[in-house]
Amino acid sequence: MTLTMTPMLANAAVFAIKNSTVEGKITVISLLVLSLFSWTIIISKFRQLLIARKATKRFFEAYNSTRDPLDIQRKGEEYDGAPGYQLYIRGADELAYQLKNNPVAARPHGQFVPMNSVGSGDGNTDILAKNTPTKISPASFDAVKVILEEAAGAQAMALEKGMIVLSTAVAGGPFIGLLGTVWGVMSTFAGIAEKNSASLTAMAPGVAAALVATVTGLLVAIPAMFAYNFMVTTIRAITQELDGFASRYANQIEHVYVDHRPLSEEIREANEVLAARIVSAIRQNGTPVESEIFTNR
Repeated sequence: MTLTMTPMLANAAVFAIKNSTVEGKITVISLLVLSLFSWTIIISKFRQLLIARKATKRFFEAYNSTRDPLDIQRKGEEYDGAPGYQLYIRGADELAYQLKNNPVAARPHGQFVPMNSVGSGDGNTDILAKNTPTKISPASFDAVKVILEEAAGAQAMALEKGMIVLSTAVAGGPFIGLLGTVWGVMSTFAGIAEKNSASLTAMAPGVAAALVATVTGLLVAIPAMFAYNFMVTTIRAITQELDGFASRYANQIEHVYVDHRPLSEEIREANEVLAARIVSAIRQNGTPVESEIFTNR
C-alpha cells in the first residue's frame, strides 16, 4: 500500500507544480528557501545543545570536586562548548584581576590556620577562607558579580541565537502557503470565468497547483515546530542551570575571597603590621627600641 501511494503522491506533486502559476511557484520557492534555513538551524542548534549538555556535565563534575573557586583556572582545564565554563572563566579572570590590582590583606602574614585537605572535594571552605591571605573588598566583588551577570546573559543569547528562524518557519510557513493557495484559486476562477467553462477538467489543474503551496507550508512548519519546542525546553533548562551556578559561584567567591571585616578592625590590624615592621627594622639596625625613644627625646 505504501509503495503504491508514494509514486501517486510524487506524481500529484509534480502535476501540481507543473500547472502552478508564476505566483504559486514563487511561493513554493520562498517556502523551500525558508525550509533550508530552518533545517540548517535545526542541525547546527541540535549539535550545539548536545555538546553543551555533555561539556557542562563534565565541567560541573570537575567544579564540584574542588572548594577553591579559582582551582580549575589555575590547573588550566578547559571545557569547550560548556556555557557554565564560559561563565566560570569570565568570573575567574575578573577575580584574579581584582586580587592582583586591588588586594586586601586579610590578616598579618603567618597567622594561618593549619589545614590538611584544602582544595579537595572534602576540604573545609571555612579553613580555606581563613587561610587565604589576600582578599578583595566588597566593592571589587560587586565588579565580579557584574561580570557574572553579563556572562550569564551572553551565554543565554548564544544558546537562543538562530531560534527566530524556527519560530518564523512555525508561524509564517502555513500563512505563506495559504497565501499561495488563495492566490492560485483566485487565478483559477478568473481563468474559468474568461473561458466560460466551469467543468472539473478546467478547474482541477489550477486548484491542485494552488493547494501545493499549502502542503509545502505545512511541510516547512511541522518539523520546525517539533524542533523549536524541544530546543526551547532544552535551552530553558540550561539557562536555569546556568543562573543557579552563577549564584552558587558568586557565593563561594564571596565566602573565600571577600573581606567583610569592619573598617576599625582593618585599621587596627594595619597599625599592628606597621608597628611590627618598624620594630623589626630598628632591631635589624642594632638599635634598641628604648634607646631610640630616649635619643628622640
